[in-house]
Amino acid sequence: MNHTKEKMMQAVFFFTACISILSVLLICVFLFSSGIPAISKIGLGNFLFGTVWRPANNLFGIFPMIVGSLYVTAGALIVGVPVGVLTAVFMASFCPKAIYRPLKAAINLMAGIPSVVYGFFGLVVLVPFVRDHVGGFGMGVLTASILLGVMILPTIISVSEAAIRAVPNSYYEGGLALGASHERSVFFAVLPAAKRGILAAIILGIGRAIGETMAVIMVAGNQAILPDSLTSGVRTMTTNIVMEMGYSSGLHREALIGTAVVLFVFVLMINISFSLLNKEE
Repeated sequence: MNHTKEKMMQAVFFFTACISILSVLLICVFLFSSGIPAISKIGLGNFLFGTVWRPANNLFGIFPMIVGSLYVTAGALIVGVPVGVLTAVFMASFCPKAIYRPLKAAINLMAGIPSVVYGFFGLVVLVPFVRDHVGGFGMGVLTASILLGVMILPTIISVSEAAIRAVPNSYYEGGLALGASHERSVFFAVLPAAKRGILAAIILGIGRAIGETMAVIMVAGNQAILPDSLTSGVRTMTTNIVMEMGYSSGLHREALIGTAVVLFVFVLMINISFSLLNKEE
């Protein structure tokens, strides 16, 4: 009887795994079958490196959107990674028990807040702050980077903390036995041992930042131009797709799907790079 149940559960797990793989394959087939022909019509060079996005004139250059996505994602990592990793270290090794539960609950709550709420917060709080203290109109690369940096914190903190706690306690005890302080044992023994999990947290943060749409729409300025400063308005690839897909048709719609193909390739390259780093280690 137990053997039969085990076989049944193996079949269920195999079936669900096949559904997941099939779903990814269907998404790939749809994207590439719809996007590649459009990229071919426009021209790969004109599409990827063109600086003008003007569908009415059949000009579909997404280079400003690529640069905008990279700038905003890089800014989010600069804001979110140090804060997230150090917060995870604090929670795993330094946090008093009295405040751990409230802090953990607050981080979990941040993960559940809808993107549009973050966007509204950025529009009401961050945009005026940047406009008054930094300059510009307040909507631009800097504002979007700060907001996305806050949004990726729950992911980075949770995964990094789990990685740090998974390190055997003997690493920490060995540091103490060699005469290191508590802080040095944590930062020079435990943290390097958890670097693979922390890197995974950063990769997940990149995926969240580069794929975010609603919050970015509300604070980035949505200008399809190459940004020349931190306060310049910017449009990301995801924002471009969402803003224009509703009324697009013909080559315009296919070009937007082509933009999704480029975004998909970016995410795929990030995941492949992470896998290669793990193999090297």
